[in-house]
Amino acid sequence: MKIYKSKYSKLLGTSHDEVLRSARREHNRIRSRTKRQPYVRARYFNKDKVFINIFWNHLVQKHSGEQTRRAKLYLCAIDLIRNTTLDPETIFSSEKTREILHRFLGQTNDGELFCVQIKQDKKTGRKDFMSVFPTKKG
Repeated sequence: MKIYKSKYSKLLGTSHDEVLRSARREHNRIRSRTKRQPYVRARYFNKDKVFINIFWNHLVQKHSGEQTRRAKLYLCAIDLIRNTTLDPETIFSSEKTREILHRFLGQTNDGELFCVQIKQDKKTGRKDFMSVFPTKKG
């Protein structure tokens, strides 16, 4: 599987509050461009909208250390969603027949690998940015 190389590094900061504040600042820049739900246009999906609200709901469910690790990759994940044309790993859910999960692999400017998950509803075609997390080589 090919890996998208992001032009951004991980967000700086050591404490949980610092990193989340930086990630929220980036999110608010995107959110300020629309009156309704925040989204980014994805080149892979022919410039369709990928909504980014679910990511924050998903992040709240994790413990603070995991929140920090994932929030540091937020800017790289948004860059990947906007610009990648590489094919993802696509998973068809057996329990939820309406959902397709797309997993894109990316690499930060520092060389760290990460994975971005986008959920797609088959019936409506709606795409939601679910999660980003660091991965290991191999």
